[in-house]
Amino acid sequence: MLKKILIANRGEIACRIMRTAQRLGIGTVAVHHFADRAAPHVALADEARELHAEVPTAAYLDAEQLIAAAQATGAEGIHPGYGFLSENAGFAAKVEAAGLVFIGPQPGVIELMGDKIRSREFAQAHGVPVAPSIEQEGDLAAFVAGAEAIGFPLLIKAAAGGGGKGMSIVRNAQELAARATIASSEAQRYFADGRIYAERYVERPRHIEVQVLGDGTGTVLHLFERECSIQRRFQKIVEESPAARLAPELREKICSAAVKLASSAKYRNAGTVEFILAPNGEFYFLEMNTRLQVEHPVTEYVTGLDLVEAQLRVAAGETLWLEQADVKLTGHAIECRICAEQPEHDFRPATGTVRKLRIPTGEGVRFDGGIREGQAITAAFDSMLAKLVVHGADRHAATDMIRDALEEFVLLGVDNNSDYLGRIFDHEAFRAGDLHTGFVVEHAAGLAPPPLDATDEAAVLLAAALATEELRRLIDEVPEPHASIGGWRN
Repeated sequence: MLKKILIANRGEIACRIMRTAQRLGIGTVAVHHFADRAAPHVALADEARELHAEVPTAAYLDAEQLIAAAQATGAEGIHPGYGFLSENAGFAAKVEAAGLVFIGPQPGVIELMGDKIRSREFAQAHGVPVAPSIEQEGDLAAFVAGAEAIGFPLLIKAAAGGGGKGMSIVRNAQELAARATIASSEAQRYFADGRIYAERYVERPRHIEVQVLGDGTGTVLHLFERECSIQRRFQKIVEESPAARLAPELREKICSAAVKLASSAKYRNAGTVEFILAPNGEFYFLEMNTRLQVEHPVTEYVTGLDLVEAQLRVAAGETLWLEQADVKLTGHAIECRICAEQPEHDFRPATGTVRKLRIPTGEGVRFDGGIREGQAITAAFDSMLAKLVVHGADRHAATDMIRDALEEFVLLGVDNNSDYLGRIFDHEAFRAGDLHTGFVVEHAAGLAPPPLDATDEAAVLLAAALATEELRRLIDEVPEPHASIGGWRN
């Protein structure tokens, strides 16, 4: 095992990695911008180093500062978490060139899978199903003509994309050229790479991903699948494992395809192979994420494995210590992402200060967070604040558990989506397992908040105020000079 690692990240994922590292006796180094100096991940680490930049995000993207901090503290490896530099092949190569261990895949594999066009070609060459597609190679007119030949609807994507950027659904020839131009412009702006491609769009698709673990020798295991179909603006907000209403034979086909892809790439460390599943049971390779996923806790719950520990063991040079038959699926796990946003305003990001935080507890309930009371939530970072995860005997039990946990959860001072998530879990379509990536749009009316009259609003605000510890203390406290006088009154 490594003796000390630096976590090149912040927030809940930095805290998550530190908890496993410290359980294993591995020293941890946190990094932070000045604005994050009092953040929970800084307090949790064994030691911390400040990164300097005018803009907070720029600090966490500064490869040279991160590597220098690792070297200065004697860290042997760097764990990138997710986001920031986690899928940056250049950063991984610099870490290795500096004589440090990159706790993730090989730089060449990151580069291969990070290019959506190259990764699709690689998947197709190794027998993994890929949807019919065409890439833009310069001439827009030729691209439009080729895309029309595939047939509508089409999905336009950025070759180097992610997070829904540079992505657009096109349903007819009249809008194709304009959408392609916009997508290419967005791709250039967000990824400095204007290449795009179009693929056949599957109506009412499900988003199924498979967790894989490899040791770099070609040996790869799958840790079963996750259902990630509940999304807003192409970004996941609810994930579960196993997938709802997935036939065992289809599960085996999808998981085997993921293993075939990762094994062909001699994949090292934890990763996720993502697929689009059509209503008729056909599935197509979507992309591979060469990092730990936000939703990894649901896999940990149903398999009993610690994925961060697995990452650290592989990074230290261990070959896989499990056989596929050793990986068992037990119960059902569901995760939801608590985000600082306003669902009623098209999920607009929100800011504020955490005035009150109450975290759900209980058997089978897990809260992965990196926030504290008094912390300012700004627009500098992604809107996700925490993850609430539950593990039950089956899907019905897990749904009830996460609904109850959301009722117990309190976050005041920052607009967030916790009530909205509760309405998702109450919805009859979710409970029936009728899931697809358009769920949020299709059921928008049923997911809208109920009307709140003036009396109800006043009652809610009063209850929230009375739940605040500081206010209760002020109510109970006797001010001077009466406190010195005691119980006697004139």
